[in-house]
Amino acid sequence: MLNEEIYRYYPEKSDVEKWIEGLWAFADSLECEAEILTDNGIRNSHGPFYMNRNRIVKFMPKGMRPFYGLWQPVLKGPSPLVVHVPGYGAELSIHTDVAGANYNMLQLSPLGYWTPEGLDDSLKPEGYWPVLPNSVNEKDPEGYFGWLANCIMAVKWAWKQSGVLDNRVSFFGTSQGGGTALLLGSVFAGKGTRCVAAEEPFLTNYPMANWSGAYIVAKNAVESHSDQAAGWHELGMVDTISHASRMTYPVMLTLGTADNICPPETVISLYERLDTEKLLFSMKDRGHGYQYEFVRLTLAWLGMYA
Repeated sequence: MLNEEIYRYYPEKSDVEKWIEGLWAFADSLECEAEILTDNGIRNSHGPFYMNRNRIVKFMPKGMRPFYGLWQPVLKGPSPLVVHVPGYGAELSIHTDVAGANYNMLQLSPLGYWTPEGLDDSLKPEGYWPVLPNSVNEKDPEGYFGWLANCIMAVKWAWKQSGVLDNRVSFFGTSQGGGTALLLGSVFAGKGTRCVAAEEPFLTNYPMANWSGAYIVAKNAVESHSDQAAGWHELGMVDTISHASRMTYPVMLTLGTADNICPPETVISLYERLDTEKLLFSMKDRGHGYQYEFVRLTLAWLGMYA
């Protein structure tokens, strides 16, 4: 199958709308208890740390694995909520700079891949996290459908915490985190999204990516699916270009011109589809990874729109 032919299996706007409605219904149907642990997420190797209000939160959705987040509440609110989501490594980050700018910060690692004891490598028998290949299956709770549902549960919890302005949230992240920040912005569109910042976003225009980097995992998953057309349709649900028309809030994107994991042309293709306040920051000769400029830009973006 030629890459261009894949687009004909992609969802229509109405399909995406129904998918998001189903996602909310699924997330709302599951009771999700949350426990704030005494663990502040800092290990001995990190040295002294003074933001003692940081705490790991254990989320326990009924029928799904527990997953974790790092909660960094403001000292004095009410203040907006900002959510960071991880790259494909499932890392749980600590953004003291964003928290220090008086935002309630919730760092998430869905589906239980990250635990306070370390990454649960038993969940990746093929050597990589299965969330992407599982997403070829319709509404698979072990795919991005479940991944995003976990985030909905966590945001709803955060909105109930003291000092948090409810019904407003902004998202940011790098690579998979950039792609899922964009998807979450769409999922919460009309329900609180203020802005999104996405660095070198993965999950963006699969056919155009031409199976570079981790995109080959998606191609392999579809080719092993019993119905390839259905597989591409489901992957299209978690392609950011399928959500572009829902992104009516400010969106900031970055790209590295030498990025061979998330090719720059894929990011440009999303940017060109957006009809909203938007910024595209191009970093010459940069490869894929966490760039110093991104958090600085994100802080400015949040300052204008969060």
